[in-house]
Amino acid sequence: MAEKRNIFLVGPMGAGKSTIGRQLARQLHLEFYDSDTEIERRTGADIAWVFELEGEEGFRLREEKVIEELTENTGIVLATGGGSILSKESRNRLSARGVVVYLQTTIEKQLARTQRDKRRPLIAEADNPREVLENLAEARNALYEEIADIVVRTDEQSTKVVIDQIIEKVGL
Repeated sequence: MAEKRNIFLVGPMGAGKSTIGRQLARQLHLEFYDSDTEIERRTGADIAWVFELEGEEGFRLREEKVIEELTENTGIVLATGGGSILSKESRNRLSARGVVVYLQTTIEKQLARTQRDKRRPLIAEADNPREVLENLAEARNALYEEIADIVVRTDEQSTKVVIDQIIEKVGL
């Protein structure tokens, strides 16, 4: 890649940000980061524990700091947490420092992809995960769209097809 450009993946949990991001970075010979993984590395604890100890507000402050630092790099692919766009500062940094790709998916796909994942504190203990995901979508989808340079649906497509679409739309 002649020009080292950042690609930031946003979207709801279960959209495929980490899976797609990892493979996209490999294909483009860029460094890959996952903001949740980076928070876990820095705290020495998993996301659920951080949520339990510090609440969502404490977690979001950590997330904002990680995104601020990671977006200062060049030539990276960053998979963000689903709620990272709640921070205006994070939205501004993502928009200003790279190409933002919104990975869209349906509630049904989110449920299927996250049903056995106990590492997602917002739905892990929920009595009605569908309702939680619907409420999150209502609160967040407009924010994803607001900062997206590119929108790609991940529902019925293979990871390879999604990656090819991103590369084509980004113009790499």
